[in-house]
Amino acid sequence: MSIWSEAQKWEGSWWGTCQNTYGEEEKQLLYANRMGLQNFHNGKSPYNFDLQGKSVIDIGGGPCSILLKCVNVVGTVIDPLPLPEWVSERYKLADIKYIRGEGEVCLVNTGHFDEVWIYNVLQHTSDPEAIIKNAKKYGKIIRIFEWVDTVSNEGHPHILTENKLNEWLGGEGKVEMLNGQANCSGRCYYGIFIGNK
Repeated sequence: MSIWSEAQKWEGSWWGTCQNTYGEEEKQLLYANRMGLQNFHNGKSPYNFDLQGKSVIDIGGGPCSILLKCVNVVGTVIDPLPLPEWVSERYKLADIKYIRGEGEVCLVNTGHFDEVWIYNVLQHTSDPEAIIKNAKKYGKIIRIFEWVDTVSNEGHPHILTENKLNEWLGGEGKVEMLNGQANCSGRCYYGIFIGNK
């Protein structure tokens, strides 16, 4: 079994039944903020994002993509994990297209998008540079949030660095040390980058 396949097995076990994703969603609100998304209160929840009709693809969005908190969006999620059937149904009810597959391959077959979102996923992929390359090719802009300078393990085979991400994205992201905000700790990298379209 490949290192990537082992990492996917680890990740699938980590998510389990996907029934309690609150901890991850709390982190995602911080990621969204750093990626430049502005939330609004719709009278029920303050955690909504208006995408004003844009098409967005979330690479590696897993069972609880930020797209589930968006309105006025044409959304697509790509993720390689075998998720429970109810997760696919949830996306379907939210009118979000869900594609099970690797971002390195599937993004090539999905068309072009106004935005590509990449958050807390590149450490899990088989080829993080290829993900960025495709994101630049098929997206007008890329919103990204990733952890850098972390230790690799069976679920995270890649170590990302500020220099690598800057090189792949063709610009300079912001780097920040988080110390427990929204359940997040560690050195992170984020920004908005222009794609090739």
